Amino acid sequence: MSLESGRRAARDRTPAPNPEDTMTDTDLTTPNARGADAPGTFLRGSDADAATRTGLAAVVYNPMKVDLPALKASVATEESAAGWPETLWFETSKDDPGQGAARQAIEAGASVIIVAGGDGTVRAVAEVVHGTDRALALLPSGTGNLLARNLKLALDDSAGSIRSAFTGTDRRIDVGMIDVRRADGTVDRHAYLVMAGLGLDAKMLANTDDDLKAKVGWLAYVKALVAVGQDRNDLHFRYSLDKQPAQSMRAHTIMIGNCGLLPAEIVLLPDAVVDDGHFDIVVLKPKGVLG
Repeated sequence: MSLESGRRAARDRTPAPNPEDTMTDTDLTTPNARGADAPGTFLRGSDADAATRTGLAAVVYNPMKVDLPALKASVATEESAAGWPETLWFETSKDDPGQGAARQAIEAGASVIIVAGGDGTVRAVAEVVHGTDRALALLPSGTGNLLARNLKLALDDSAGSIRSAFTGTDRRIDVGMIDVRRADGTVDRHAYLVMAGLGLDAKMLANTDDDLKAKVGWLAYVKALVAVGQDRNDLHFRYSLDKQPAQSMRAHTIMIGNCGLLPAEIVLLPDAVVDDGHFDIVVLKPKGVLG
């Protein structure tokens, strides 16, 4: 695993590697993100790099997470008030969590892509949008909404979020890119905006009950964590930081973060900043469930 800091173009997670897979490289990129000084915006734009954007909007939405008629009505109101043309709509699916929909939106000419879904949908869309001149706007609609929480956005102000997509300013944020080398030699590249976790953390997500998550929200992760917390098997990691010689260690979990706030206001990475151009890394080796 090698880490680099670069300049290129939520809890949001990359697909967890299998123990046989190797995370070969991760780097940091800088895409455009959409925001304004109002509750519910994706990012609060700064005077230094803010640039008001006009053009065509597209909504990439998870149909399981939104009230589509209400969302369309709100978008129609704001697009009309801003003098924008009719917004384009693209639905995600089990087979396409957002990457394909985002590509369709870009090919259709959208300059601002509004993501209505959870952190997984946001991650999938950001994977395509980063490195382009298109902006990304966030409408928090998921269970954890970790990216929105880390950005200190209002989670219950959909009208404000939609309004800022049409009237806000642009600001750059960091995006992590990760290459996962599979056991068969193939390499998958994925983006993440909050964290990438290997080990116990990945097992927790894999063991989370989707039906329970729909009922109790992020608390479903706690049940999964208790289940996998009894696994005393640690993993053997080889890593290289900033192109230095590789080193080895054993741990239960490694998390590489762009943001550090978890649900219940738990701060895992206190120094992580979404636009500082750096990774923050935490290594965990708890002793038992209590640990």
